[in-house]
Amino acid sequence: MQLRYAMTAAAIGLSLAGCQRTAYNDDYSPPPLQAQPVPSVQSSQLPPTTGGADASQFPAAPANTPNPAAQQQQQAMAASAQDVTKESMVGSWKVSNGGASCDMFLTLTNLGSGSRGGTRGCAGELTTMGSWEVSGKQVLLKNRDGTQIGSLYKTADARFEGTTASGQPLTLSR
Repeated sequence: MQLRYAMTAAAIGLSLAGCQRTAYNDDYSPPPLQAQPVPSVQSSQLPPTTGGADASQFPAAPANTPNPAAQQQQQAMAASAQDVTKESMVGSWKVSNGGASCDMFLTLTNLGSGSRGGTRGCAGELTTMGSWEVSGKQVLLKNRDGTQIGSLYKTADARFEGTTASGQPLTLSR
């Protein structure tokens, strides 16, 4: 029996020995780094851009102004739009954008001047969505930088219609 107690005491002693605190010098700080020589920097003018690249290799970015037909459609929707509240927008929405479908999620969590929102499975401008807000009867969709990427108006109980900033038709429904 005493052998058993002795073995148990030895086991406890060994396990506690591994838990001992090792003293470190709290005042230790590494020696400062030595400065290293830096080679001199040279500067010169860049060659003109006309010699190498053809301008057609870099097409201009598309304009973010919707076409006149889209603007007229937006004005017509604005005139007949139903009232909308932020609280009624919260949740999951099915999105139709230029013939493609995806999901949108809207919350009341503050993000900048609007509320946090996002998309899943969307393409184009909607992939950058980060926030949304209600302005009068209009719902504004914004990217993570706060730039407007779309606007919608309530056309039925669970339906919103509008366009993206580039003029693509956009519909939210539940």
